[in-house]
Amino acid sequence: MTDAAIDLSSDLEACARGDRAALRRIFEAEGGRLAGVALRILRRRELAEEAVQEAFVKIWRSAGQYDPARGSARGWIYAVLRNHALNMLRDGSRETATEPGALDALRDDEAMLSAAWERLDEASALKRCLAALDTAKRQAVLMAYVLGYTHGEIAGRVGAPLGTAKAWVRRGLAALRACLS
Repeated sequence: MTDAAIDLSSDLEACARGDRAALRRIFEAEGGRLAGVALRILRRRELAEEAVQEAFVKIWRSAGQYDPARGSARGWIYAVLRNHALNMLRDGSRETATEPGALDALRDDEAMLSAAWERLDEASALKRCLAALDTAKRQAVLMAYVLGYTHGEIAGRVGAPLGTAKAWVRRGLAALRACLS
């Protein structure tokens, strides 16, 4: 074990005994990286900061549950944060209302998709193959490749679960590949 891993493990044990200085040492050692992980998951700085704060509260309260035989202290700390950040995403109560201008942008997206569809030559194999797709798959593929949306953005825009949006894109591309070959 490295010195840092030993220190984190002993700091978690000290937290379980109520040593606030140990929690401070953990924060100083890992806080920045934890904030980066939370930001990658939540994609909003204020939510990432909230997730890190709540994760440290949980680390403080649950430090006695850490078992070095089951894994590293760093892994346990990051799992606490990751689980909390994912719960924040699932909860959805921290979502912000859409600004009125953003609704116009959504309408513009629909217009862009429609315009991209209309620009395709009627005789093109791509238009024929896209037309053969069901509406949801076609829309997902066009949103991904015309508008450059991520799977999460597609899911949010069409009001579908993330896994469903991913499946639409994947299956739509597979069908296009088969149709075009």
